Amino acid sequence: MKALSKQTRSIKPAEVEKNWHVIDAEGLVVGRLATIVANILRGKHKPTYTPHVDCGDHVIIINADKVRFTGKKLADKVYYRHTGYAGGIKAVTAEKVLGGKFPERVLEKAVERMVPRGPLGRVQMMNLHLYNGTEHPHAGQQPAVLDVGSMNRKNKAAA
Repeated sequence: MKALSKQTRSIKPAEVEKNWHVIDAEGLVVGRLATIVANILRGKHKPTYTPHVDCGDHVIIINADKVRFTGKKLADKVYYRHTGYAGGIKAVTAEKVLGGKFPERVLEKAVERMVPRGPLGRVQMMNLHLYNGTEHPHAGQQPAVLDVGSMNRKNKAAA
């Protein structure tokens, strides 16, 4: 009888099999959802995970504007950016971003800060598709529905 191999196999980019997942973000907590999405984008949920290869799946998030914050984060959380000029730091609260023109950016920034910085992270972020409504143009890929709210009771914010 042959013994089990003790070698870890690295997957090659040509051997990667990408799946599609759709998540309804209505009422879900931002940080918890971002953690789950970042792990799927990186491919850490697969047994063939290889850190230096884009082996993650595509994630479609609908109702991205209806995510929730816990505690006082909606008013207290501040997003900073810099214009590039001296003294050009700008700040905006999460409440203003969610009520503004692009509310999906709250979730996009949360996920973006959980994937690696660099060329691989940028490629993995292109596999994230955010939509404010319930419609998305990726029905042809036959995405599997992922119910994040039922994974843990803390994933869904109390009303």
